[in-house]
Amino acid sequence: MFLFTENKLDNQRCKEETEEKLHQFNKMGEKLYQCVQCGKSFTQAVNLRKHKRTHTREKTHQCVQCGKSFKEAPHLITHMRTHTGEKPFQCEQCGKSFAQAGTLKIHERAHTGEKPYQCEQCGKSFAQASHLITHMRTHTGEKPYQCVQCGKTFAEAPQLKRHKKVHTGEKPYQCVQCGKTFAEAGTLLRHNRTHTGEKPYQCVQCGKSFARVSILKRHKKIHTQDSRLLLERTGEKPYACVECGKNFTRASQLITHKRTHTGEKPFQCVQCGKSFARVSILERHKKIHTQDSILFSCASGLRRHKTTHTADLHKCTVQSKFLSTLGQLKYHQREHTDEKLYKCIAVVELKKSDLITPILRGKLL
Repeated sequence: MFLFTENKLDNQRCKEETEEKLHQFNKMGEKLYQCVQCGKSFTQAVNLRKHKRTHTREKTHQCVQCGKSFKEAPHLITHMRTHTGEKPFQCEQCGKSFAQAGTLKIHERAHTGEKPYQCEQCGKSFAQASHLITHMRTHTGEKPYQCVQCGKTFAEAPQLKRHKKVHTGEKPYQCVQCGKTFAEAGTLLRHNRTHTGEKPYQCVQCGKSFARVSILKRHKKIHTQDSRLLLERTGEKPYACVECGKNFTRASQLITHKRTHTGEKPFQCVQCGKSFARVSILERHKKIHTQDSILFSCASGLRRHKTTHTADLHKCTVQSKFLSTLGQLKYHQREHTDEKLYKCIAVVELKKSDLITPILRGKLL
């Protein structure tokens, strides 16, 4: 087989041929053109030229609008669509359009259910090769994306991008209705649904709708055999605490339980700063700051109730008992002093002679 490199031709006969004739000469599909840097071979000279740019990093095709450069003309053409908004590739089933043919092909798998990329370790399949690569890291533990500020590593680039905002404090996405800001556009989108009431994710089995896809996924389990209801019926508790061995039916129950070991109280009241281990306790606590608070018929009743929320209790010095009010403390302390302040005015001292002798069967005893 004759082999050609980019600096000279090994065969004189082929040297005199035009590129078109060389293509005809290579009708058997032989790879006659070889890269001298890496040894890779190609069937056509044009493919060798394209390949050479991977070594030189040469980018000869430049966008006139933003100045970005590309190695190949087709890449520039695709890039230009980001400026023009052109989407020439349309899905025949749903009518959705795309800027690239490859993106359309991936989208069509959503209709066909095709998942050609399969994990060799667990058998799970994916519609995109990139998703398989990311999934494989769950088996290998690989986390190639590292934060330069704190050294924390991540399995995916988007995870690192989100993490970086922890250091910068950047929250560029603001809600126009309440002014709240967010680090990510997706978080703002989910937040907006609290104002609009939109619930775009619907369960195909029962028709129930949800505001977030994660809640829908959790809901779907009640229709499957691995549902929480089934676990509760069978008594199975697959989530175990590594510290005390206690088991739980749901992962969320385990997370809440772990706080009894760590002392973590992640839910904080914005009005008084008090923290709680569970969001339900925080919601109950917040009522003391709103009109939904507990009402009392008198001020003293409210004062006594408030002591249940504070550490302003009255301590007995004898046995270290705590009482809610000062009056309760004084009353309790009499148990230790044997003090009797209140005397019944109806009781008088009687002499022995004043007693009436009891009569038994009509006779004096």
